[in-house]
Amino acid sequence: MRLGIQVPSFTWSQDQGLIGDTFANIAARAERAGLYSLWVMDHFFQISMVGPAENEMLEGWSALAFAAGHTNHIKLGTMVTGVTYRHPGLLVKTATTLDVLSHGRAYFGIGAAWNEEEHKGLGVPFPPLAERFERLEETLQIAHQMWSGDEKPFNGTHYHLERPLNSPLSVQKPHPPIMIGGTGEKKTLRMVAQYGDACNLFARMGKDELRRKLGVLQDHCQTLGRPYADIEKTTLDTLHITKDGRNNTLSPNAAIDLFGSLAEMGFDQAIFNMPNVSDLEPFDLLATRIVPEVEKIKVTGR
Repeated sequence: MRLGIQVPSFTWSQDQGLIGDTFANIAARAERAGLYSLWVMDHFFQISMVGPAENEMLEGWSALAFAAGHTNHIKLGTMVTGVTYRHPGLLVKTATTLDVLSHGRAYFGIGAAWNEEEHKGLGVPFPPLAERFERLEETLQIAHQMWSGDEKPFNGTHYHLERPLNSPLSVQKPHPPIMIGGTGEKKTLRMVAQYGDACNLFARMGKDELRRKLGVLQDHCQTLGRPYADIEKTTLDTLHITKDGRNNTLSPNAAIDLFGSLAEMGFDQAIFNMPNVSDLEPFDLLATRIVPEVEKIKVTGR
């Protein structure tokens, strides 16, 4: 089983000049600890579940490029890019650039977008939900076409590309893995089966609901003729890991048990954020006690 770290907040110090140094340290520590992936949100205002909108927020793809320069092996992705924020041709070019410059470490995380506040605040059109899903599907089609090297015109309902040239092509073949975020059963999980390489489900939904969602994905795969095993199943959680597990925190042994239970359900990668991510302690615990044990866990619930 694999582990990944998500960084949803950059509010670490009153001195904003330390943001870059702190984030660089987090990326480097995550890699040294043996984590498989590093993720940032693709938001422009902080989201209400994490903190006030005014809190520090870095643009996602620039942050990943910065992290790439401070690491060598860890995979890098947005969790996830809202389809409304960038024209799909430019977005694919951006993701490809990260993949090329990082020697093939990019994920392409994408979803239908939801944060109306930052759309309005920054003057980005926020179409109705049904249209956002239409745009998401067209973007996924464009991404597959551009990464295949096919330059023929794309004419969809919402996007028209006269020549979707993408040079250089991505290092990863056939393309960076596409993670489609969201839990919707009729559209999102169907798109995962049809266009995606990975899904991401909230661990807080609980075991029964997680199993049910995986069953829905499996049904879509069967309907579309896509091997279910081809899809990387991931979860997202918030874990406060400390040495002794006191005060509602998670001890290393408890974390290992949690990751093992996810593997038994068929999840390949557990991604989590940590309230104490700017501290050295959790990365020491990950490196010495957690990652070596989790790497031994076989994913059995496929």
